[in-house]
Amino acid sequence: MRARAFLDTNILVYTDDHDASRKQAAALDLIERCRIAGSGVVSTQVLQEYFVAATRKLGVALPIARRKVELFARFEVVIPGVDDVLAAIDLQRLHELSFWDALIVRAASTAGCGILYTEDLQHGQRFDGVTVVDPLRG
Repeated sequence: MRARAFLDTNILVYTDDHDASRKQAAALDLIERCRIAGSGVVSTQVLQEYFVAATRKLGVALPIARRKVELFARFEVVIPGVDDVLAAIDLQRLHELSFWDALIVRAASTAGCGILYTEDLQHGQRFDGVTVVDPLRG
């Protein structure tokens, strides 16, 4: 069985960030490794956040960002429901996370991911069987 890994929005966004070449290369490498292994997982929240950040913050053209959403959606996609929103609220309270980070943690946990790749949470932190890994640190 392959190790499942959840990719947070910032990992996807760095694939377009030409001003952060080291992080861009690391993000592209990680996404490629997850693609080859068939281990990558994202959520609809991640796809939406990617599109907004890429087009608004990085100026990626709408058709290109749309195509990248299509490509990222080839990973397994988690679609959060009401139970996930409520569980994220509980995670937010319990761990003092932002609601959006808690919803990401919940999606990773629900998908059975052992790893959550993100730079938004503390490297090594654990939530519900999910370990946070910051692949961009260094």
